Amino acid sequence: MQEYKYKAMDAAGRHHTGIVKAKNELDLEYRLENQGFDLISSKLHKRVQFRLFRGSVPRRELINMVFHLEQLTASGVPIIESLTDLRDSVADRYFRDLLSGLVEAIEGGSNLSGALAQFPQDFDEVFVALIAIGEESGELPRVLHEMGSTMRKTDELIANAKRVMMYPSIVGAIIVTVAAFLLIFLVPKIIPFVEELGGEIPFHTVVLIAASDFVAGYWWLVLSVIAGIYIFIKLIARARPEFRYALDGLKLRIPIAGSMGLKIRLVRFATYMALLYGAGVTVLRALEICEALMDNTYLGRAIATARQHISDGGGISDSFSRVSLFPPLVIRMLRVGESTGKLDDALMNVSYFYDREIQEAIETIEPTISPIMTVTMGALLGWIMLSILGPVWNAATGIQ
Repeated sequence: MQEYKYKAMDAAGRHHTGIVKAKNELDLEYRLENQGFDLISSKLHKRVQFRLFRGSVPRRELINMVFHLEQLTASGVPIIESLTDLRDSVADRYFRDLLSGLVEAIEGGSNLSGALAQFPQDFDEVFVALIAIGEESGELPRVLHEMGSTMRKTDELIANAKRVMMYPSIVGAIIVTVAAFLLIFLVPKIIPFVEELGGEIPFHTVVLIAASDFVAGYWWLVLSVIAGIYIFIKLIARARPEFRYALDGLKLRIPIAGSMGLKIRLVRFATYMALLYGAGVTVLRALEICEALMDNTYLGRAIATARQHISDGGGISDSFSRVSLFPPLVIRMLRVGESTGKLDDALMNVSYFYDREIQEAIETIEPTISPIMTVTMGALLGWIMLSILGPVWNAATGIQ
């Protein structure tokens, strides 16, 4: 399919513009008619291929979609009517066009999982696989309920982690802004005044003057170097898999943040693995899907190594224990699930324990960050003010 940028008009005469995927212009016109629009003009839309970040459907929208489908399918409403109703109620243009594509794919003969598979950038393999299992087993509402519950827990976990980082980010930005203002605008005006008074300039003020001169003269260079390093690392990580592998491994070793990041990913892995295995997917296939879902190649390769050991005839817990990345709790729960035949329950226990550990860590870190950032800001601003006002006071005392 190609992307078309269109201009259309609705029944009330209002003009609308947007971007829709279609096979050709006739297909585009058909898709717009299904949304109640009359096509006025269209042209192929060419996206810029280089992007540091790939956009997709917001996580909250997917949660709402799953909840909507769960409620309507449980009530006996056909899937195509459920999607049509959802499409007509969403405000996001991209998501509305995506839902239109799903409706048209189902009208063309695809089932829901087949329609979702046509949009791999928006619906991952676990999402599609679970929907397919729900359709095959005739228990789609139950599968949607479990998916929705898991997605809500994941969303809450990510929101809590972001909340912890919000305060230090804001305070850090304030510190940098105030320090830059003082170094660029205030210090250059005060220091000449002190020198004219003939006051003695202490060493810490000399250091401040040097920092002020550097920031005032080369602030653009500092920002350019930071941005250049970031972009360079992104490009190298994309071009060289081994560099990205080493970088992802380094991220997991960062104190506090790395440990929390690993636990968040282990919660995701255990939850999805439990859902897939509980729905009837084989262990090897479930591991393959979870491996593709990991946004960290270091952890993804560890799962791939364990999967290979299982494929060669090893036990599940033994195969994971041979990979040093996984904590003892994961190995212990896998061994229990393997011996009892309830691997999905054991994995959900892993998810529960790590989810609780993350919540406890957040509750511990959040009140600790505030005084640390306050002291840091006070110390920095105190040093700047002391370096400025100290010589002024000395010079004024010398005049008296």
